Amino acid sequence: MRPRKRTLLALLTVLLSIASHAQIRLPKVFGDNMVMQRGIQIPVWGNSTPGAKIIAKLGDIQTTTRADKEGKWKVKFPVFKAGGPYELEIAESGKANSKIRLNGILIGDVWLASGQSNMEWQIQQANDARMEIANANFPQIRFLVVEHDKQIKPQADIHAGKWKVCDSANVKEWSAVAYYFARKIHVDEKVPVGIIQSTWGGTPVEAWTSREMLLTSPITKEKTLSNDTLRFDKNDLLADSLNWIRIWDIVNNPQNSTVKTVTAIDYNDAGWTPVEMPKLIKNFGIDYHEGIMWLRRKITLPDSFNQKDLTIDLGHPESNYSLYFNGEEICKGIWGGNTSHSYTIPARLVQHGENTIAVRIAVLWGGGGLNPPAEDIYITDGASKISLAGKWLYKKDIEPAFPKILNYQYYPTVLFNAMINPVIPYGVKGFIWYQGEANVQAAYDYRKLFPMLITDWRQRWQQGNIPFLFVQLANYMRTKPLPSESEWAELREAQTLTLSLPNTGMACAIDIGEANDIHPKNKQEVGRRLALIANKIVYNQNVVACGPIYKSYKKEGNRIRITFSNIASGLSTKDGKEVTGLAIAGQDKQFYWAKAIIEGNELVVYSDKVADPVAVRYAWADNPECNLINSERLPAIPFRTDEWKGITER
Repeated sequence: MRPRKRTLLALLTVLLSIASHAQIRLPKVFGDNMVMQRGIQIPVWGNSTPGAKIIAKLGDIQTTTRADKEGKWKVKFPVFKAGGPYELEIAESGKANSKIRLNGILIGDVWLASGQSNMEWQIQQANDARMEIANANFPQIRFLVVEHDKQIKPQADIHAGKWKVCDSANVKEWSAVAYYFARKIHVDEKVPVGIIQSTWGGTPVEAWTSREMLLTSPITKEKTLSNDTLRFDKNDLLADSLNWIRIWDIVNNPQNSTVKTVTAIDYNDAGWTPVEMPKLIKNFGIDYHEGIMWLRRKITLPDSFNQKDLTIDLGHPESNYSLYFNGEEICKGIWGGNTSHSYTIPARLVQHGENTIAVRIAVLWGGGGLNPPAEDIYITDGASKISLAGKWLYKKDIEPAFPKILNYQYYPTVLFNAMINPVIPYGVKGFIWYQGEANVQAAYDYRKLFPMLITDWRQRWQQGNIPFLFVQLANYMRTKPLPSESEWAELREAQTLTLSLPNTGMACAIDIGEANDIHPKNKQEVGRRLALIANKIVYNQNVVACGPIYKSYKKEGNRIRITFSNIASGLSTKDGKEVTGLAIAGQDKQFYWAKAIIEGNELVVYSDKVADPVAVRYAWADNPECNLINSERLPAIPFRTDEWKGITER
């Protein structure tokens, strides 16, 4: 045999050997240390040689099937009870070298956790992170974190992800809400718990819904069809990645020598635009803006402040910012990274008479500025305060503009295709969901879109009306002094209406949000409340799972009597004071703050300003001051008795 032929034959032998080893494959949703669902026939699927006989063995249970002409196969193991560890072995009959073996498998309850950033928010970013991470020793809790991916067409496999055991080394980057939910279920039910985490911050519900379902609604049909001409150009994706690097470089590193010039005492800001502060940039009356904005304010300090260390407090800034006093940097703040925004100004910087304050703000995702109230921004020497509220100056184009980002992840169905479809039909107990912030501007549409997603997922998993538990949006933004309309309230109402679907449950978070942070840190309580819902409707425990829910109302002269369900042993207030958060209106639809009397299991609402009331609202605001609870100290669900057209209804 000629040397060349021998070389080709050897190469062919190697290639055939490699092919034989690579014939049988499992999707990445399967792996060592995974949790598989108890109480159902357990599905396992993959690819192999077309027509091959597949032998699958889980523990001592063996089953077989045959791959179709495309090499696809699927088996179902019989019902297992909670337990383990088990070994899963998949092989092609007659091919000794074509075998997959997975170890450390537990049988328990698997929950798919999905949504946007509040579900994605990591344990290391939430309350008590150091303690929680140190104590995360729960080897029967396992997580599979599906890495971000977006695709135009449904995918058969996730881009990346690997099952990991809960310990202090692995837990810190997991979803805090999902972890605290899993931990309570594990402790309460004494079974292994697996979480498939598929989340992406800032994304709308449409991105997580299938094309077929979106095409059934006139709300989403046209936009979904526009995806048919969409192409994910690799150069675009690379450009997006590079542009994000550039954006964060601008955010973290002032450009065009602005620190030397703009912060200087003698800088000429005569051409800048005045604005009353505190105020968020989205309320400046300008077009939507993303980029760097500078604020300046000159302030005259009293003689008593001279030669003293002073304290400056910016109240509740939104987004990343830097603060300068008389040309010197005082601090850098990261959005959501500081619990306080109070800083020391050293005495050496304090000048007699006029002083200059400059604030550099990164306007990201439409957020940025200083949240009211006005009394929260000031300078003090410890004895007296000088308010910083009032006229400031701003300018927004001193530094380079942020490069354009395509943000493909916001498009309809692209996350369903890449991050949900590939894990179907992995056996699950149910779904937990925390999303809605990205849909508040079209909250009325969410009444249709959210139930569409739930129905879509249930149909595709083919496990019936599988439990779907979700978190209602928390209170956020400044508290308004008078009753007003609210996109956030309308989104919460859309979420509450979704409870009409069977086997759904909602955890209310109206009392644990933060005015200055869209990502409230108390994820322990969110996870606990979700788990309470699961205990009630999934695990059939005799527990009170949520707070009072509006049931009906009755007009009684100049008062309205409200009846609730889910009151447990009775109604009360969280702080022991009179009920807050109620507003009442007559036929003119003008709402006034109302008082209320708790009478047994009912609430009697009234106001001296409304002689003939027809409607009551409770916690109807972005960030309501509300305190009604039941005997389990769970908050009353926000509600309204009227059906008047809202600000997001078209």
